[in-house]
Amino acid sequence: MAIASHLGPWLLGTTKFTTGTTADTIRNMGATVVTQTDTITFGEINTSLTGNVVTLPAGAIIQSMQYYVTSTFSAATTIKLSIGATDITAATTITGPAAPANLTAATASDTVTALLANVGTTDKIITFTATKASTLTTGSVTLQIVYTVRNADGSTDSTSA
Repeated sequence: MAIASHLGPWLLGTTKFTTGTTADTIRNMGATVVTQTDTITFGEINTSLTGNVVTLPAGAIIQSMQYYVTSTFSAATTIKLSIGATDITAATTITGPAAPANLTAATASDTVTALLANVGTTDKIITFTATKASTLTTGSVTLQIVYTVRNADGSTDSTSA
């Protein structure tokens, strides 16, 4: 299997434009959900307590953020995610391994709901800030961000037939 690239919202459904009032004539297309992942290692955190994780396309709506602990950190470690100067999660203590699948949710704050619902009209870099109790000798975590690609204005549909 190969990886394919596609620009812009990828819409799936059978009716692109509403032309009537019955179910088979009303637009039923929706944008697909995609993910990006990045692994943050103990070496990366020892070198710098901050870094870039992923870049989201303009207009994206973030559904979830979670950490998969792939190797337990040797000392207490927290990670916070931000978009620009705005923290989108609180500092999350990364522990592990834990069930299910060594998974820890990155819980978003209620104060950033609008930013998560639309990252803005330009692409946005998600960054991390880490804290650690001491120099780390082991540990890595894979961050997964689930989002929907949309147009820069947050829409997913064409303007006309």
